[in-house]
Amino acid sequence: MIDDIGVFLTHAIQLERDAARQYEDLAQAMRTAGNREVEDFFGRMAEFSRRHLKEAMRRGGFQQLPVLAPADFRWPEGVSPEAAGWQGVDGLIDVRDALQLALHSELGGHAFYRAVAQRSPDPEVRRMAAEFELEEAEHVAELERWIDRQAA
Repeated sequence: MIDDIGVFLTHAIQLERDAARQYEDLAQAMRTAGNREVEDFFGRMAEFSRRHLKEAMRRGGFQQLPVLAPADFRWPEGVSPEAAGWQGVDGLIDVRDALQLALHSELGGHAFYRAVAQRSPDPEVRRMAAEFELEEAEHVAELERWIDRQAA
């Protein structure tokens, strides 16, 4: 249970840091595959994650990235939802699998924020988690649109 705004924002920073790294990996894989359109999309998603990270740092008043010991994180499965199941990107990954991998990560981030928004005893944490949940929902919807476009 996350009941402190600083602890919540530290989680959000780590989650967004993981997301940015993953999107950068996916963009590189799409560059290798020669798919400039999807490479650019993943690059934009990495930039959104970096912006969210900076916003979380600003809101928390952090000058440097906060550090928590692994045992101090309160992830649902013991690992950041954006990193859960992430084994890196195979250089031969295709567009469909890359988009599915990104969707899986975004759904994990969305579920994390939703759970915090529903369960935290702190009203400020609940409010901010609900706000972050909406942002993640936008990312999920965007990825679903890309997946639908690829299937058509």
